[in-house]
Amino acid sequence: MPTKIEKDTISGRETTGHEWDGIRELNTPLPKWWVYVFYATIVWAIGMFLLYPSIPFVHSYFHGLLGYSSRADAMAGVSEMNALHAKQMEQIGKLSFAEIQKNHDLMEVALTAGRITFADNCQPCHGPNGEGRIGFPALDTDVWRWGGTLEAIQQTITHGIRANDPETRNSQMPSFGADGILKPEQIQQVADYVMTLYGKAKPGVDVSAGAKIFAENCAMCHGDKGQGNRDVGAPPLASRVHLYGDSRETVVAQVTRPRHGVMPNWNKRLSPATIKAVTLYVHSLGGGE
Repeated sequence: MPTKIEKDTISGRETTGHEWDGIRELNTPLPKWWVYVFYATIVWAIGMFLLYPSIPFVHSYFHGLLGYSSRADAMAGVSEMNALHAKQMEQIGKLSFAEIQKNHDLMEVALTAGRITFADNCQPCHGPNGEGRIGFPALDTDVWRWGGTLEAIQQTITHGIRANDPETRNSQMPSFGADGILKPEQIQQVADYVMTLYGKAKPGVDVSAGAKIFAENCAMCHGDKGQGNRDVGAPPLASRVHLYGDSRETVVAQVTRPRHGVMPNWNKRLSPATIKAVTLYVHSLGGGE
């Protein structure tokens, strides 16, 4: 039961009449400013409740007197960003590579668009960072079959390699073994010589015969020192980067019955501006010239 209401001797305030273990509760009202703020929040809540979407129904909801929609607001922002992106991509399509590289904002847009497009279309073959896979060239090195300039990369992406495009890059390595151009022992000899170009020569192996066979059959494409020939897409052999591996067995297999990869011509799937963006991104991976 509440005790008799009386004044506290220390503060001079009335008590509520409640007491616990000798401690009496003071009857201290809330500050008026706090009460007014509290009432104001109630009024504010009612106003927000009426103006903006609030009550859910079975198949819809109360849209509010203002008819505001956060979804419509978000979609308007997306549309605005898409319009800006389209305008920037239009500029990228019109400008030269040099002009794009001089424009910091456009270059950032191009690299971002190129990275996204690369991830969607090129990554399965060339790897997430352009590191390449067996049978698919690495793009982060300076070893290029057709050239690593911006223009050369753009040409390759646009028209592909051995693709169904009149301007596609094309090359054909003869099947020296399958077509009987070289005998099996000659293929073994030329493989020994190629391993010297790879930097993996076996000590004490005479490669003079293989060097002669190479000069007569391979040098016209791969170069007399294995430096490669970009005019015909012949890869450099005097390198540490190789499309199908660097084992002797791989060399023998390639000379006997070569594999020829195919890259799609992306001009049927990507816009010229997007191809430019991918070109700039590939060029930035580390192997661009």
